[in-house]
Amino acid sequence: MIPLQEAREHVLSRIETLPARRVRLDEALGLVLAEPVFSAEPIPGFANTAMDGYALRAADTRGAPVELEVVGTIGAGDDGSLCVGQGQAARIMTGAPIPDGADAVVKVELTRRLDGQDGQDDRVLVEASIKAGNHIRHPGEDVADGEQVLAEGTVVTPGRVGLLAAVGAYTVSAHGRPRVGVLSTGDELADTPGPLRRGQIRDTNRRTLLSLVSEAGFEGVDLGIAPDRPDDISEAFLAGAADCDAVLSSGGVSMGDFDYVKVVLDEIGEMRWMQIAIKPAKPFAFGLVGGTPVFGLPGNPVSSMVSFELLAKPGLRAMAGHGSDDLGPELVRAVSDDKLGHRSDGKTHFVRVGARRDEQGVLRVARSGGQGSHQLAAMTRADALAVVPDGAPAGVGDPVDVIVL
Repeated sequence: MIPLQEAREHVLSRIETLPARRVRLDEALGLVLAEPVFSAEPIPGFANTAMDGYALRAADTRGAPVELEVVGTIGAGDDGSLCVGQGQAARIMTGAPIPDGADAVVKVELTRRLDGQDGQDDRVLVEASIKAGNHIRHPGEDVADGEQVLAEGTVVTPGRVGLLAAVGAYTVSAHGRPRVGVLSTGDELADTPGPLRRGQIRDTNRRTLLSLVSEAGFEGVDLGIAPDRPDDISEAFLAGAADCDAVLSSGGVSMGDFDYVKVVLDEIGEMRWMQIAIKPAKPFAFGLVGGTPVFGLPGNPVSSMVSFELLAKPGLRAMAGHGSDDLGPELVRAVSDDKLGHRSDGKTHFVRVGARRDEQGVLRVARSGGQGSHQLAAMTRADALAVVPDGAPAGVGDPVDVIVL
């Protein structure tokens, strides 16, 4: 058996980052920027009000309450061509430009409208004294002209989409979103709602892995089920490698007589077959078929999910341009409410646990159910994987590192 870190380093050493391309802003969510983005203009681009109220000269509010003449109304989107003189004010809406002559805004709650002749609102009573600059957003106070707003390697989040739009960056240079083919193998697999014949099981891995791929921000490609015939397996892998940036398969990576995946991939690819010192997900394969990375995950459903989390997902994130500190999985400290020990077997165990926050905000974990690598229902009840090193069991009340799912 080899350490998990060795397997991970081997994967990452063979992964190449997808090339950069220009993408539209509406396609950029979740991508990693390949170039920094600079603002071509200040934000805000003009002085504007943070409140509904009245734009005026602060000096005119001394000795408040004071009565001022209202010379007009400025709404968001207006050009602010009004001019405010001594003893005057302009009614103004949030986001509207500050008119010439005004140096402050008094919020509407501190004013009272006064009816002028013929019922016209041409005067306002300001009930508080304010200082110059009150409720004014100044040009460039958020982003200066020419400022770098996002660095190379930044992941585009929803908030950053908004920032890119704010600076007019409607296209950006970003690394591609990996297209990941997902293939199941095995004569025992069925993908039908009808009754199963004796010896068949439903194909859960393909649908689970496609969902994990999508949840991680990649594009999943369904490669179907390949039966246990070398020609069919070879055709499926070659087609997937030609069409996708990476291929995930499940099953056929152990040492059994019917593990044809190993035979085929050794013929068409450059593979390394590993027995990793972890449980579950001990068998794992990785290599290249026609230059395309292929991840051979174990066939048991829990094992395939854990193998994806520990090895495939970090590799795919590296392919998408994420930095070495952002590949995951991230470890979070928790407290065990259960006995998470195991007999010494040379392996790190990833125990499926439910997680909750106690009244003090401490993350606490306990087994979510059966720990067999075939027990998918128990896996779906898990919120995290508790990392239990060999020979270092966690008892009730002990600290434990977990990977939040």
